[in-house]
Amino acid sequence: MVMTISKATKNDMKDILELQYLAYQSEAELVGNFDIPPLKQTLDELLQEYENGIVLKAVNGNGQIIGSVRGYIKNGTLFIGKLIVRPDMQGNGIGTLLLQEIERISPQSRYELFTSTKSIRNVKLYERLGYKKFKTVTIAQDLEFVYLEKI
Repeated sequence: MVMTISKATKNDMKDILELQYLAYQSEAELVGNFDIPPLKQTLDELLQEYENGIVLKAVNGNGQIIGSVRGYIKNGTLFIGKLIVRPDMQGNGIGTLLLQEIERISPQSRYELFTSTKSIRNVKLYERLGYKKFKTVTIAQDLEFVYLEKI
């Protein structure tokens, strides 16, 4: 599969947001709640994240955005979020490559991310790439986030 990873442009934000809505359907199903922030984020909110951080995109040979990751740096830590891959393309290493690339272009002494404790596939991916769990936070009766870091 032909794929390139590069910094996203402002013009990519609409497509990335649509992909986010698609990718987070399975997460919402997993936690039993379709009222989660990634499914409610607006284009304006995403544009603000774009202006204040780093947004990468993975593009296939047809020029279609098939994945994305974003992050921002604060006090020597790269906070990574919204690692997304088209549902029909998951399991092909795209998420791994996106995560490795954002770490490569933003070298910091520490990296942090979080996911639902129910997202076993995500947790395994992060642990495989060297992330270690350091805290769990209860968000709602049925929802816990696990925070992972890499130092």
